[in-house]
Amino acid sequence: MGLAEILGLFYLLKERRLLFLTRTAILVDGGFYRKRAAYLWGQKTAEERAKELTAYCWAHLHNKDGSERRHLYRIFYYDCEPLDKTVYHPFLKRNVVMKNSETYTWTLKFLNELREKRKFALRLGEFSSVVGYNLRASVTKELLMGKRTLEDLKEDDFIFTGQQKGVDMKIGIDIAALAYKKQVDQIILISGDSDFVPAAKLARRERIDFILDPMWAKIKPNLFEHIDGLASPWKKKDGLAAALAQSADKPLEAEVPSTDVHSTQQSE
Repeated sequence: MGLAEILGLFYLLKERRLLFLTRTAILVDGGFYRKRAAYLWGQKTAEERAKELTAYCWAHLHNKDGSERRHLYRIFYYDCEPLDKTVYHPFLKRNVVMKNSETYTWTLKFLNELREKRKFALRLGEFSSVVGYNLRASVTKELLMGKRTLEDLKEDDFIFTGQQKGVDMKIGIDIAALAYKKQVDQIILISGDSDFVPAAKLARRERIDFILDPMWAKIKPNLFEHIDGLASPWKKKDGLAAALAQSADKPLEAEVPSTDVHSTQQSE
């Protein structure tokens, strides 16, 4: 048997193996994930959070869909580049250069960590022009109820707020493209936003199995009719260390079968 025949047989066996796998794309709403992860598992360095996200996605792949194993098509991560504007802080009574902040450095490092990981595709939007520091909702409530006075305010009572632009649109476009091009059999969306409903309905009409992972956040009851399942692979507090020990240090390219030889480090 010649080299050509051996290669042909190899690829045939590989394709037959993939026939028994569920092709899965994982879409991550980055802003949502970072907030929930910090709430559930505490603050971490950019490198640790990137490893954690990789392990969390890998945990989804470990969960079999019935008797079928999952094959990772790609992990799409949606977020915004860190803001580099100058923003006025009403408590400090001075401008804050966001580029010099710890948040800017952390976010830039986190995104670069993800760019270097195989099978990750970054889809980045931008912040709107209207950004600023506002009082936390709980602090505003206490002020209005008379439980606190303006003299009691501290710097920590203020939070930076900014509206992301283009992120939801990119999620919707990718869901539609994956569905129409028949690139996957299943989409797992890590998000708690109801804006995905139109895209989810489209995907299901195209026979895509659509699973939502809200990371244990409560979702509206009427959302259940627009998804095929609800799944969060890790427990809220327990089992995280074990899952990280088993998954975080495993190279994704060695663990997930792949037929894709092109670079996946995309950014828009």
